[in-house]
Amino acid sequence: MQVELRNPSRTMELEGPMAVTALLARLSLNRESVLVIRDGTLVPGDAMLADSDRVEIRSVISGGSL
Repeated sequence: MQVELRNPSRTMELEGPMAVTALLARLSLNRESVLVIRDGTLVPGDAMLADSDRVEIRSVISGGSL
């Protein structure tokens, strides 16, 4: 599968199938701090990713005013 990471921006090729949680563990990423997106849709942590999937991982950003 093709995995595109942001901040810093880079692309990796990994073999699937693989659960989202396994992918994040392999990349040493915390599930609570990132969004996993496949085909423009958020993917839950228990979803399986296929070898042919293209996935984007973005950091969660929060903010606002008081």
